Amino acid sequence: MTELYHWFDLIGIAVFAVSGTLIAYDKKMDGFGVVVLATVTAIGGGTLRDLILDVPVFWLHEQSFFWAILGSVFITTRLINNQRSIPFYTLQIADAFGLAFFAVMGTQKAMLVGMPNTTAVIMGVITACFGGLIRDVLAGNIPMLLKGELYAIACIAGGVVYTLATFLGLTTELSMICAMLMTLLLRLAALKWQLTLHVFKYPD
Repeated sequence: MTELYHWFDLIGIAVFAVSGTLIAYDKKMDGFGVVVLATVTAIGGGTLRDLILDVPVFWLHEQSFFWAILGSVFITTRLINNQRSIPFYTLQIADAFGLAFFAVMGTQKAMLVGMPNTTAVIMGVITACFGGLIRDVLAGNIPMLLKGELYAIACIAGGVVYTLATFLGLTTELSMICAMLMTLLLRLAALKWQLTLHVFKYPD
């Protein structure tokens, strides 16, 4: 199971590194800026989660995470340079997959260290969203967390599904798959149909 978790972490980090690279391309950053933006997107949320939970930061003794980031940066930059343009929805889809992986992994890690379900779900949201928040702040954008269609809500839904699935006795693997699918499909549906939680009324 430890090996499975590690691979899920690597996939989530790689996907988020892609989204950071795409933002760096949009902002015309240099090579160092690309790597910095990809890295904070990929590990920022997990780092904050581990600091709050007072556990060892997950990437300190594991070099494979940085190889995943650099590999994602290299592949994405090569593809962009060959295509010369990239649709905006590519960033949204990459980000949605990253949310799905990290919301569940963050929730699961918090539960493993003995956190109650509500706290675990919050840790899932932090893991999934705060790397992107740091990315958007550094890039000078309004964070998707604050304006995106059901951004944090999708992470909350995934975390709730995971905690319920484990409570009902489903296997860890099945619980993870169900929760990831919930997060991913809800986020993609929100993007397609522009689903948001409006609290203010605007003239337009």
